[in-house]
Amino acid sequence: MPPRSEEPRRDATGSRRGSSRDVGARGAARRSGEPGAGGISDARAYTPRGRTVREQRTGGRTDRDDDAGRTEQRRTPRSTRSGDPFRPALQVLDGGRAGAGRTGRREPAGRSGVVRTVTPRAPREPRHDDEPPAPRRRAPRRPDRPAARRPSRKPPKPPRLADPRRRLRLGTVLTLALFAVIGIRLVVLQAVDAPAYAGGGVADRLRTVTLPAARGAIYDRDGAPLAHSVEARYVYADPTQVKDIPGTAKALSPLLGIPASELAGSMKPRKRVNGVDSQFEYLARGVDIDRARQITALELPGIYTHRDERREVPGGDLAANLLGFTSQDMVGLEGLEARYDDVLRGEDGKRVYEVGLGDLAAPIPGGYSETTKAKPGSSLRLTIDRDLQFMTQRMLARHMASSKGSTGAAVVLEVGTGEVLAQASHPTYNAAKPVPSDPTDREDAATSFVVDPGSVHKAITFGAALQERVITPDTTLPIANAIRKGDTWFADTHPAEGRRMSLPGMMAYSSNVGTIEIADKLGPERLIDYQKRFGLGEPTGVGMPGEASGRLLPADEWSGSSAGSVPIGHSVDATPLQMAAAYAAIANDGTYVQPRLVREVIGPDGKRRPTDPPVTRSVLSPDNAAALRHILEAVTTVEGATGRAAALPEWRVAGKTGTGWRLVDGRKQPGEVASFIGMAPAENPRYVIAVFAHTPAGGGGDIAAPAFRDMMQFTLRHYGVPPSGEKAPKFTVYPR
Repeated sequence: MPPRSEEPRRDATGSRRGSSRDVGARGAARRSGEPGAGGISDARAYTPRGRTVREQRTGGRTDRDDDAGRTEQRRTPRSTRSGDPFRPALQVLDGGRAGAGRTGRREPAGRSGVVRTVTPRAPREPRHDDEPPAPRRRAPRRPDRPAARRPSRKPPKPPRLADPRRRLRLGTVLTLALFAVIGIRLVVLQAVDAPAYAGGGVADRLRTVTLPAARGAIYDRDGAPLAHSVEARYVYADPTQVKDIPGTAKALSPLLGIPASELAGSMKPRKRVNGVDSQFEYLARGVDIDRARQITALELPGIYTHRDERREVPGGDLAANLLGFTSQDMVGLEGLEARYDDVLRGEDGKRVYEVGLGDLAAPIPGGYSETTKAKPGSSLRLTIDRDLQFMTQRMLARHMASSKGSTGAAVVLEVGTGEVLAQASHPTYNAAKPVPSDPTDREDAATSFVVDPGSVHKAITFGAALQERVITPDTTLPIANAIRKGDTWFADTHPAEGRRMSLPGMMAYSSNVGTIEIADKLGPERLIDYQKRFGLGEPTGVGMPGEASGRLLPADEWSGSSAGSVPIGHSVDATPLQMAAAYAAIANDGTYVQPRLVREVIGPDGKRRPTDPPVTRSVLSPDNAAALRHILEAVTTVEGATGRAAALPEWRVAGKTGTGWRLVDGRKQPGEVASFIGMAPAENPRYVIAVFAHTPAGGGGDIAAPAFRDMMQFTLRHYGVPPSGEKAPKFTVYPR
């Protein structure tokens, strides 16, 4: 049995150390300087057959083989129990045998090495270079020990590890997908949703300023402005920015003409219905531009001015009842301003621009800006003559001044065209400052003044009878002092005592009895028909808002007394303008022409568009119309006739007086309504003027005829109508 190798000693750290012999051998090897003598890597680099790399390179011969004192040693059971963790694997690779190793060598400190016990080998003869290496001889197998049997089964396969390429591919796919999602989202944000996001940001910085459209003007027939708009400024406050309310109100009060307490109330912080703080409160509208500049120069926090428009009426009360007025927002409220508001009012424009926030609340250069230009409104050219309107109003007011609480109306019509040259009301108001006026003062009496016209209606009865040939111009009738119809007696103010009267005499003395007798021959149905032909019972359509239509009593509603009241102008509701248009038909050879106030519409571009032509219809034949004018001329020429006060020295006048009642909501009002409607020159009428005066205390007869005289005289002179060449004819009231 071979000698057992010395037990390796352990140092204090528990590491095994080689024997003294190993240490000595290693030391000798180091001292000899032979290559690889002391290399730990060579000693540990084992091949599957148990040889070192060095041994393979030298053909199995090592430097240690030359040492005579060394012999090959076999591993002992003791050596297999060493602490080398690689020993069992080395034994398997070595076929169950211990590989050759170097002895007498100590591992470095702190590192446990594998100590192999080998038997000393016999010294080898030196080998020449041309000799082949000697075959390696295996150590003889010990007879007393059976050879290690190789395991019959294959060693277990190592566990299959995860393929890193799969993880790499999965990670790549996920990364690419992530970048694709991000890229698509960026494209959507930049190309698709960009306008929405940009718009959402811009909306917070946008400001909208309204550009008011200029309201159209209203001109008279010659182009003189009756009402027009001028540029102005409005002053407003932002209560959220006003720092000193009392001081600011005190500074603005003398410039705006508004009490400081009222201004302070407008500047107080308040909330809108939606709970948001109010940032806009009007302080004044229609402020002069120079005054607005003074306010801006004060640099009061929270006080601003902006472009505005103010309606101006140069004539003040001139045609005020016709023109009406507008609100501060330029919306027509009454008169022609209201009736033609859609024509006069333009379309406001606006400017939308981007401003900075906070202290930089100013337009951003190069920022968003869009301007929609305002479209000015169209203008109206009326048929009114400014000078004639002024004189008509003045004369009416002068004559009406003698009766307190009176209401008057005057209409001047041009025969043949139906154009209203003047239309005055009393009382009137200043259209430039309508607030202090009474609502009744702002009414247009000519179209809203509903009356029982009285005797001026007799011309319609006579005209219908002439046209229906019930009477002729030469007809005479015995006239009693009174006549009974139903339960009512109708008497004359000039009793005829049963004498025969001519038609001019009946008209001159305004005979109720004679008119009723003529109407009896005509009949209710034909009388009502002619009332409608003359334009009664419906609005004239002159263009005034809220024009009254009047009312005619239907034949089936007539009572016993209606046969007496209707022919003489009672139980008939009419307006002064309707009656004036009826007389204009008589002056126009029996052709009715619808009255009109608006001549044409002038667009913003200056183009003129005439209004629709007036409605016309034939009521009387020219001969019957001329005969009726002849009869009416007796009213101003016959001695003691009712209309002598309306006569003119230079022109022949045909007309009729009347006395009726004023009706409000169908109720008769106290007092009486005196009227006179006439035409001149009577031989060839050019103009028709109607004057109505409601006097609660009576005495209207002393107003209407003299007022007509003054108005007609001025009208004829204003238009240069030459005086009548022939004197008025002589009339016989009571022919024999």
